Amino acid sequence: MSFPPYNSRTTSKLELKPKQCIDTVLKPLIDNIDIKINGSLSSNDLFYTAICMAVDNGSVHSASKHYQDIPCETSLRYHLRKLSLEELILINENILLQGVVSTLRPKKKYEFAIDFTNDPYYGTIDSSNEDYVIRSQVKRSTNSFYSYVSLSIINKNERYTIAVLPVERNKTKVDFLTYFIDLIKELNLNIKVLCLDREFSSVDVFELLRNRDIPHIIPIVRRGKVIKQLLEGRKARSAEYVMRNAQKKEVRLDIIIDVKYLKGKRGKCGCENLGFVVYGVNWSPRKVSTVYRRRFAIESSYRMRNIVKPKTSTRDVTLRYFFTLISFLLRNTWLYLLKIHFTIVKPGPITIDEDKFRFARFILFVEEWIRRKLRIQLIVQCLR
Repeated sequence: MSFPPYNSRTTSKLELKPKQCIDTVLKPLIDNIDIKINGSLSSNDLFYTAICMAVDNGSVHSASKHYQDIPCETSLRYHLRKLSLEELILINENILLQGVVSTLRPKKKYEFAIDFTNDPYYGTIDSSNEDYVIRSQVKRSTNSFYSYVSLSIINKNERYTIAVLPVERNKTKVDFLTYFIDLIKELNLNIKVLCLDREFSSVDVFELLRNRDIPHIIPIVRRGKVIKQLLEGRKARSAEYVMRNAQKKEVRLDIIIDVKYLKGKRGKCGCENLGFVVYGVNWSPRKVSTVYRRRFAIESSYRMRNIVKPKTSTRDVTLRYFFTLISFLLRNTWLYLLKIHFTIVKPGPITIDEDKFRFARFILFVEEWIRRKLRIQLIVQCLR
């Protein structure tokens, strides 16, 4: 059997180029953020600079030194201060989902996860940022952080970040949960299960989730004599536990315990008991632990976001939040382009060929276009 010779005139090529990548990133910013500027400078120039800082993992100062067609550092800082924190919070899901929402199916049940991520802060604390600087365990030589809480879909081919909010001291986990649950309903999506970290384990959180009838999985906090006794055994099982808080409010919890043999993993042997609080799902212990493992997809989103996070030492809460949205937007855009252009055409479940377009290549595409647009400085004046 012989094949006809390749003819470029009759064979159509589908190609993804850097221009398409940068346009997909830029459009949500242009459509949702309006920065009023008088003069030759435009809001597009600010967005180009912010994206440049993200893919270079640089700062405002470094960007102004490395590129020729870029606003001066003073102008950049002046105009970026016009951003409003309240407006960014209101439109954050529009920025992150503008292109992504077309790939989501209304009424479909998705698996969701909510988690916190902390950005180290080394500066001073004053009245402008005292409500947003969170104290936590020492990490990278500091215990002060700007913290963000994010809602993500953790299905295999749809690991999008839906929304990101800055953490305030006067807001509780119940407040964030309520906001995210309402947002999911506004987007006309359904919750198959909501996976939460163990730091959400509290009577108030469990009451909210049950009152709203939200299926959820939360790992047990290994604390107290009763819990430690529950987590001793060699067979998968279920149990009940009554949780009480300081106000003597209590809630009865259904516990599922999966048992896995370590087989030398992490240098340990024997069996490990994995306990979860479950509600609204009738799954085996092994399926509960398997589904909850997908929650760690949100951890990979944080690692990828750190790759494209602009550097800054500012105490400005709004500017830090804007840079955070840029970093999550870049990751969402990459996932969107993967879904649109690299889904294998075949019967059966959806399969995406990520090897064709890795995140590193996407960043290279954006960086290459930015370098041409802003004209990187290729000549440096010498002193002698």
